[in-house]
Amino acid sequence: MSVRTLPLLFLNLGGEMLYILDQRLRAQNIPGDKARKVLNDIISTMFNRKFMEELFKPQELYSKKALRTVYDRLAHASIMRLNQASMDKLYDLMTMAFKYQVLLCPRPKDVLLVTFNHLDAIKGFIRDSPTILHQVDETFRQLTETYGGLSAGEFQLIRQTLLIFFQDLHIRVSIFLKDRVQNSSGRFVLPVSGPVPWGTEVPGLIRVFNNKGKEVKNVEFKHGGNYVTASKEGSFELYGDRGLKLGTNMYSANRSVETHMSGASKNLASQTQESIAPNPLAKEELNFLARLMGGMEIQKPSGREPGFRLNLFTTDEEEEQAALTRPEELSYEVINIQATQDQQRNEALARIMGELEITDQPRQSASKGDDLLAMMDEL
Repeated sequence: MSVRTLPLLFLNLGGEMLYILDQRLRAQNIPGDKARKVLNDIISTMFNRKFMEELFKPQELYSKKALRTVYDRLAHASIMRLNQASMDKLYDLMTMAFKYQVLLCPRPKDVLLVTFNHLDAIKGFIRDSPTILHQVDETFRQLTETYGGLSAGEFQLIRQTLLIFFQDLHIRVSIFLKDRVQNSSGRFVLPVSGPVPWGTEVPGLIRVFNNKGKEVKNVEFKHGGNYVTASKEGSFELYGDRGLKLGTNMYSANRSVETHMSGASKNLASQTQESIAPNPLAKEELNFLARLMGGMEIQKPSGREPGFRLNLFTTDEEEEQAALTRPEELSYEVINIQATQDQQRNEALARIMGELEITDQPRQSASKGDDLLAMMDEL
């Protein structure tokens, strides 16, 4: 397991979350000032300097529930509010999109280019906010400093760590199903065509060398695919052509998205009792949550500005039904951490979790454009 994986995981999942929110804010004609406030507040919190300092410290990945709690806090960093089922659906879309991108990376190192694609798009959201833009650029500098000198083997370990994190998630997403890159069980279909990794040759030739390093024989074989040589390597600079589309915004075409738990995932969930089984890393996980969430300096909404309730379902009834039918083991509402020591850490986390409690805002007699109840009705 690589101890350098967490920043890449967090930033890419956060980028996918922002893509979804931005697309639905525009699709529902939410007033520009309110839409910008939601995105600016979330991005400012996401790239907070103290938070990033904690994030970039070498550390192992923790459970999905622990990381999900951080995103729950992040999603509610503005005037927007999500119910449990809607947050579940948002997180499902985030995780499956990034899992697909990791699977398709031509080289392990290209996961860094995927991250840069997300950061490039995020900077487009905040082009009129120089202070927040500076925060994102500073994170880019940290990424370059941390990952720029890693070897191919270290990037392979990072990719393997990411795939281990995602290996039990098989949630069907309508976009992937329509494009036939995901089958009915929620597993992805990997292509056998397209450009090969930069610096490698198209398969089809076996070379045999003698003990002096001289080629003495070569044999051609049919590889069964339609491969081509990569035209160029993507840019790892602050500005440049990344050379691949992975990590760009797949929601820009206003495509509707649905998520469904596959049967395999439900069966696996019933066997994986994360919230009940003793966790030998429970205390470390508690510290992890307290440090990361403590670094999120969220400003309370000033004045009487009303909050928005975001619904990722067509109706409230669908949202309530989704909450009732979702497997109990996948509910992220409460995290039970079996830690009996360090009372101060427990108290700190209890305080933080208390701040995550969401109270429904009274419904306003306003137009649909001012109310996010129907926002993401196509998701």
